[in-house]
Amino acid sequence: MLAAQRQELILERIRSTGAVRVADLVESLAVSDMTVRRDLDALEARGALRKVHGGAVARARTEEPGFAAKSALQGDEKRAIARAVAGLVPPHAAVGLSGGTTTALVAEHLVDTPGLTVVTNSLPVAEVFHRAARPDRTVALTGGFRTPSDALVGPLALASIRGLNLDLLVLGVHGMQERAGFTTPNLLEAETDRALVEAAGTLVVAADHSKWGTVGISTIVHLDRCDVLVTDDGLAPRAREVLGERVGRLVLAGARAPQTEKEDPA
Repeated sequence: MLAAQRQELILERIRSTGAVRVADLVESLAVSDMTVRRDLDALEARGALRKVHGGAVARARTEEPGFAAKSALQGDEKRAIARAVAGLVPPHAAVGLSGGTTTALVAEHLVDTPGLTVVTNSLPVAEVFHRAARPDRTVALTGGFRTPSDALVGPLALASIRGLNLDLLVLGVHGMQERAGFTTPNLLEAETDRALVEAAGTLVVAADHSKWGTVGISTIVHLDRCDVLVTDDGLAPRAREVLGERVGRLVLAGARAPQTEKEDPA
């Protein structure tokens, strides 16, 4: 096996579980201890992981790309996810939409849903509903400090959210991983997102397949808090297995009709 192949297998294991042990890699890859350590050195030099005693762990991300930069990534997948998520929102619901490029696309699919009450800390989401104003809809935008992802966070945002009761929250995330759950690189955004989650009866996470294995510095919620995860059909088989076991329902959106991996719990 070539070094590049070994290193990709190591990264896939870290994306899935968050950590690897040298001894386990020696056994599973059938190579020497020294070879594994050289692979870990190379991956650490690339910023792909962080070495620890006896192994390596996923590197927590603290950088936060801007909204425009993220909008250019996985466009087809995000649009498919947005269509599937919008189908989960019934008329006359009280719905929360967090910050994120995918949630902004969800908003575009909800503009004709009658009677919605929308709570959001996302400036782009609020702008979508503002451009398509309708008399039977109420939109509440929280206050707060603006993040690079054009979300409003901090004490003013928290004060706006606490005490609310939402039927459903559509949550955008920076990363998802078996150990860390759903994460973000922004500490204040994580706090605001957690308040939105606490206010919601049903949690729908909208995240394309590229988010799997990415670990932001702050966990919003763990996988088993998610009632419905809507992602795309580019999700790797191992990720499908893990998420199918941990979230309430896994929906894969793509060119075909959305696929349900696990039905709603009885």
